Amino acid sequence: MAKNRRLMGEINVVPYIDVMLVLLIIFMVTAPLLTQGIEVDLPKAAAEPLDPELTQDELPLVLSVDREGNLYLNAGDDEDAPVDARTVIARTAAVLRRRPETPVLVKADQAVAYGRVVNAMVLLQQGGAEKVGFITDPLDESPVD
Repeated sequence: MAKNRRLMGEINVVPYIDVMLVLLIIFMVTAPLLTQGIEVDLPKAAAEPLDPELTQDELPLVLSVDREGNLYLNAGDDEDAPVDARTVIARTAAVLRRRPETPVLVKADQAVAYGRVVNAMVLLQQGGAEKVGFITDPLDESPVD
């Protein structure tokens, strides 16, 4: 004797809801991490110096930040005059449009607040710099007592 069984046409969605909630939590946690941050190639402790025999076309773009937080860019008419944020972005974009492989470096006084250096790096990023390096003084090779 065969029993009359009907096939069940419903899908149990509880496991799918659990998976979706886990994925939602993962995306909520990782999304802010993906939108923040500046990519930086940090110099090594014993960084090698730049080649002193670079031609004018091979020189890196250097953004300097002095003790007071003023910005100076080695591109433009007067390299010794402070520049504002718009000028940094515009000149960086112009240099990188002309020579996309140009290294971009930041040279900051050690007394400058960290936030000011980060703001300077953001300006370079807005101008099109994908990687930013730091200029440092060489390590003192004298033995530590």
